Amino acid sequence: MEKTKTIVIADAGPIIHLDELNSLELISDFDIVIVPETVWHEVQHHRPQALLHTKVNLIRHRAEYFSPQVNALTPFYTLHAGEQEALHLCLEFKNSLFLTDDTAAKLAAKNLGVTAHGTLGVLVRAIRQQTRSKSEVLELLRAIPTQTSLHIRAAFLAEIISDVEKNAK
Repeated sequence: MEKTKTIVIADAGPIIHLDELNSLELISDFDIVIVPETVWHEVQHHRPQALLHTKVNLIRHRAEYFSPQVNALTPFYTLHAGEQEALHLCLEFKNSLFLTDDTAAKLAAKNLGVTAHGTLGVLVRAIRQQTRSKSEVLELLRAIPTQTSLHIRAAFLAEIISDVEKNAK
């Protein structure tokens, strides 16, 4: 029985923030990482070097299926063009994982039955995947406020750090 390939649809945030932490390669173990055309342009504008990363195969792809569900949710969640295209692709590529740091986009994904994670989830996952040690991940988490443009509540980040300190192996 063949293993199902893990398809990730990436929004700009996680690509940019992981690159700011010099940790973009943490998504290289996913089988396929698709960057929607709109997101590609956004990353190219804000962090072009991330698209040149040699250890990560980012696949540029334009959405061909436009879901009425995504269109209906767009004004309710105030989704940006990149988030919209990413969600269209998530529905096109069934059982894909959506990487986004935007809370509204995560809520829209949940409404569509799409699993969504962000930069923090990728960092914590690195411990389970044994691509980073617990201490390395804690160092990266602590670097977020000073090394990245990720907007996150200090209390929430402190909670994540505490959980990793207590529970990660």
